[in-house]
Parts: sequence; C-alpha cells; structure tokens
Amino acid sequence: MSNTSASPRASRHPLAGTTMSGAEMIVQILADEGTTAVFGYSGGAILPTFDAVFRYNQTQTDGGTPQMPLIVPANEQGAGFMAAGYARASGRVGVCLVTSGPGATNTVTPVRDSMADSVPMIVVCGQVPTSAIGTDAFQEAPVPALMGSVAKHIFLVTDPLQLESTVRTAFEIARTGRPGPVVIDVPKDVQNWVGTFRGEGVLPIPGYRKRLFAATHAAVEDDEAATFFALLRDARRPLIYAGGGVVNGGASAALTEFAQAFGIPVVTTLMGIGAYDTTEPLSLRMLGMHGAAFANYAVQDCDFLMAVGARFDDRVAGVPARFAPSARHIAHLDIDRAEINKVKRVDWSHVGKLPEALEVLTRHGRREGFQPDYSVWHAELDGLKQRHAMNYDRQSGLIQPYYVIEEINRQTRGEAIISTGVGQHQMWAAQYFDFRRPRLWLTSGSMGTMGFGLPAAIGAQFANPDTLVIDIDGDASIRMNIGELETVTTYNLPVKVVVLNNFGDGMVKQWQKLFFKGRLSASDKSLHKKDFVKAAMADGFTWALRLDRKEDVPRVIEEFIRHPGPAFLEVLIDPDAGVYPMVGPGQSYDEMITGDFIVSRSPPAETRAPGPSEMF
Repeated sequence: MSNTSASPRASRHPLAGTTMSGAEMIVQILADEGTTAVFGYSGGAILPTFDAVFRYNQTQTDGGTPQMPLIVPANEQGAGFMAAGYARASGRVGVCLVTSGPGATNTVTPVRDSMADSVPMIVVCGQVPTSAIGTDAFQEAPVPALMGSVAKHIFLVTDPLQLESTVRTAFEIARTGRPGPVVIDVPKDVQNWVGTFRGEGVLPIPGYRKRLFAATHAAVEDDEAATFFALLRDARRPLIYAGGGVVNGGASAALTEFAQAFGIPVVTTLMGIGAYDTTEPLSLRMLGMHGAAFANYAVQDCDFLMAVGARFDDRVAGVPARFAPSARHIAHLDIDRAEINKVKRVDWSHVGKLPEALEVLTRHGRREGFQPDYSVWHAELDGLKQRHAMNYDRQSGLIQPYYVIEEINRQTRGEAIISTGVGQHQMWAAQYFDFRRPRLWLTSGSMGTMGFGLPAAIGAQFANPDTLVIDIDGDASIRMNIGELETVTTYNLPVKVVVLNNFGDGMVKQWQKLFFKGRLSASDKSLHKKDFVKAAMADGFTWALRLDRKEDVPRVIEEFIRHPGPAFLEVLIDPDAGVYPMVGPGQSYDEMITGDFIVSRSPPAETRAPGPSEMF
C-alpha cells in the first residue's frame, strides 16, 4: 500500500493528507474508533505513542476532560484486564497500550483470558527497532510467537506504510464475528516514522472477510424455520440454554422476545448471565458445575434443548453423552461454525448472527400460529424451584457469604455491575445476585484467572461512569492484583470492593476436603499477616472497614454502597462455607452434590479423587 495522494473517499476524513508520525496515526485511529479510555503502562519502546496520546488529549479536551484519558495501572496485567472490563461492560473494543519485553509478556494472560471469553480488545505493544528484532536487544520479546497462540490475531508492523491500515484492520477483526483480542506489535522506529495520514484503508484479508460475510449474511430460510418448529412442536418440555454468545452478539432482546413469545424457560451459562433477566418467571438462572439444582434438573428433564451462543463446555456438559439425556432433539445457534457438533451432536443448527436468527424464528412461529401450551412444564419447573431452591445455614452465628451477597443484591436490585475474582466468591456471586440485563456480570469464565475482578471493575467504571460497580473478591484472588487498589483512588473512581475473607484459597480447600481427604496443601492462609483494611487505607481509601458481626451486615452494606467515592469492605466469613450445588469432575447432573441445605432428588453422589484431566 503506497503513500500516495488521498482518494476522494479519504478526503472525507478531516485530517486526510496531514503529515503525522506513526505514533500519531495510531492515536488518531484509536480516537476514530470511538475509544474513550486507554489503559497502559509506559516504557522505552512505547514512549512515542504515549507521548502522542498526551499531545492528542491536550488538543481534544472537552471542558477540561481528555477525550481519551490514559489510565496507568500498577502493572500491565492490570491494564489488560481493565481493557477487558471496559469491553465486557460496554460492548466496545477495549484498548491496552504496553511496552516491549516484560510489558508485552505481562499481557499474555489478559489476552488469553479475553480470547477464551470472546472479548474484543486491542493490545498495542511497543517493540525494539526493526533492525534490532531477533538480536536479543534490551527488552525484546518474540511477541508474535508468544501472542500468536493465544490471540485472535497478531500483527507485527515492519512496513510503516502498512501501519494505518493494520490498526483499522485490527479493530475490524477484534469486534466482528466471534469477538476476540488482537495484538499489534509496533517497533519503535515505525512509531517514529513520519508520513502522510490517509484517513482510510484496511488490509486485504479476503479469507476472513469471506467467512465473516457468509456468517453475518446467513439467514434462517423458511424451510429451515419450518424444520425447527416441526421439532419444537413435538416437545412438551423445551428449554433454552443461553451462553455468552448471546451477550457478545447483542442478542439478549431477541432471545427474550423469542422465549416470552412461546413460553420457553431459559437457563444460562456462567458467561451467559444477564442474557435473560434473572427476575423473570421463565428464568431458571445458571446451569452447570455450580448451577442451581433446579436448573440442572430442568436440563435433565427437558425433551428439547435449544443452545444459543453456547458451546457445551466441560463446566456445563460434563459428560456429554449424559447431558440433557431426555432431549429427543437439540438445536444449536452460533456465530462460530466450529462450535456446531464439536462436543454434542445436534439435530438442527444455524451459523450466523444471533439477533437476526432469533427474530426470524419468532416471526415464523407467530406467522404460523404456533401457540404451545407448556403450562404443565411450567408447573413442574415452579415445583423444582421451590423444592430445590438455593439455600444455606441461615441460623449460623458466623457471617455466611451468601447472606452478604443477598443483602447487597437486595439494595442494588439487579442493576449494579458486578465483577469478580475467581474462586468460591465468584460462584456465590453468580448464584445469588440478580442481573436485569446483559453486561452487568463480568467474570473470567473459561480461563478462571484469579486477580481479574479489581482491574475489570476499574475498566467497567470508565466505560460506565454513572453506574454502580462492585468487585466481589476473595482474599486469595485480590492478592494477585492488589496494587490496583491505588489505581481506584488515583482516579477517584467510585468502585466498591468487597473481599470475602475465608483465609485461604476457598475453592481449592473445598476440593481438597471433598477429594483429597482434607489435606489443605498450600491453600490455608490463616497464618498470613495481610491486613486488607490497612492496605486499602494506605492506598487512599477513606472508607475502609472490616465486618465481622452478622448483626451489622445490613447497616454496613448500606453505608458501603451509599458512600460517594471508593469504598473497601472486608468481610470475615465462615471459613467452612462451601459452594453448592456442585457436579463433581467426571460426573453428570444426576450425581450432583447439593450440600446440607439444598434439597436433592437423588442420593448423595460418591466423592472420589479426580483424574489428572478432570482437575478444576
């Protein structure tokens, strides 16, 4: 792509034909793409672009507020998770800006995490000068080799004439199809290069665009819709199984209309939480390894399963051959053809954009007068909800984590953005919070990355400055990125942080108690000396409190939520509280462990040590 005079189309960009450095071009395209915050940590190889962000914001302020503020975390992993939190909470592409070498390698985990959960993100890495690549130069790392296996795509820009088109193409790839992270490795000399900004242009990626066109323009034809409804007409107990693809694909409204038009109940995966309002009568909440007992029993009993934006992963399907054993037919809708029949064979499928597909099915059913009577099935499910409701030891004198979450939920009414770390607290939050709409639930699902919750909450707050954002964290998980407490106060963000402290790696301890005869190898932190409240205060939290009396829970939580600025609450919870229900490794839903306070309809499953392939 040559640096020639601007085409008529390029002239429509007000800056087309302007002389810019490569760094300035990167920043201008970030702005053109609607970026409202950049998360990054500086270093020698990325300094030209950092300087360009600074200068851009000097000229583009609106009433003193930078158009694209540069948010500096404690480390680059935090920056990556902030960008991911921004993307998850807004649906826009998150942007992370880091230097070469350790700056880039520190973002490998957030990139893989975003790839696993289909989160659109751009990571711009500085790189040593082009002439030094491959010489083991100071702070050089083989970013294409490292990131190529964990990102949706990786670009190494060695031709400055391709820089502008590369950055635009990276945004296109990140947000389209099945979203994901794209990494751009930009040598320092390419950032310093000076050329003409064209204001247009993308790279030729014909294979990707051909596949994308096929998926995004694939319509559910009348004969396909007729086949779908022929299968559905035979059902008496249909069930929708909605995954994260519904949220990522903007299909929540279409799914809701479809479910309510025909009275079909909905279960969601961990990543699908919020795709369907959890307070609606047709909601059966989350299924899976730690799903609600009534949700899992509904999966066992259904005779027609409709998977939408879900992938039958191991935390849901468990033993695929024994998943939804009564379903005579399974339908599957997804944007990614690779997911169809990957784990579970299906009888009807559609690869394409979910909102359009669901809208076509809804219109077809209405046009054909499809008005099923599922009243018996609804009554059965209402009975399951009552008999097998979520529950815990409500008489205990110790603070139960479920009670804390119930109280926060009572006061936030399903309208707050909830981010989490990973572990027991993550599952309690998924089980006991309500979510009225999508993008209120931010968690590391497939990767299960401890340390995700706090930086993700920061990113979400920048994406939604007027929304209450709460990080539900654990004492072990928050340690991973505890340095980001200072980031909260540095930018005076009203993020609320809850640490449910059970003095250890709670989920690991639960598995050790169940499967390893109670040997708490390296998971007990009761002798550790961390004072979380003092740590929060040292990082600038003026409201920081430890809660250790059950009778104080409602009052303290109200004060915590109402505090106008950053607030930190450590809660000393029952160290033996467990996450139930639980479907053990290598087991199916009929072997679900429900604990002492949730009623099971089956004999307790025999616990056994998991095999190597079943761990977590």
